[in-house]
Amino acid sequence: MRVLVVEDDRRIAADLERGLRAAGYVVETVGDGEEAWFRGDTEDYAAIILDLGLPGMDGLAVLKRWRANDRRIPVLILTARASWAERVDGIDAGADDYLPKPFRMEELLARLRSIVRRSAGHASSVISIGDITFDERQMRVTVRGSPVALSPLEYRLASYLVLHRGRVVSQHELSENIYGQEDAHDSNAVEVLVGRVRKKLGGELIETRRGFGYIVPGADA
Repeated sequence: MRVLVVEDDRRIAADLERGLRAAGYVVETVGDGEEAWFRGDTEDYAAIILDLGLPGMDGLAVLKRWRANDRRIPVLILTARASWAERVDGIDAGADDYLPKPFRMEELLARLRSIVRRSAGHASSVISIGDITFDERQMRVTVRGSPVALSPLEYRLASYLVLHRGRVVSQHELSENIYGQEDAHDSNAVEVLVGRVRKKLGGELIETRRGFGYIVPGADA
């Protein structure tokens, strides 16, 4: 999944990139408020990690602009500002969660998974579809209780479609959330990847909607 990190401290930004990539996310990073506002207003991300103390435009102002433009991307505020009043301001401005610095990467990842799940309508980090179970926290997939070895790209594709179960996802959207915008691949690469996932998890999990994309059918489909 594609995540935007908005952080002007290069050391913290680098730590976030490493931790998020290790957890299977596609990461883009910006360091000032103006660029953050533009990216969040024109691009689609699974979530945004937003620092408040930014050059150019304060993070709270950026968030308010996104919400005023009806941008509903989940936002996790990450900041050294620790007073309860500032946290209330952030939540009232439209933040989905708030994590003060310093932080543990494990907690940040847990909070990030939570806001992404909630935005997609899921309460648990474990999602079962028939005999297939996805454990988001452990990045683990089992079929009838037996673990299935998926490559990082295969896991990204399968988990993204499962998270958005019941919605047709275009090849372009899949490509951005599997490879990243700067390393986008053509539709043939996505088709090959879908074929590999079907081979490992069963052909009935992912349906092709010709000319539109792919879907993991919902419970009532």
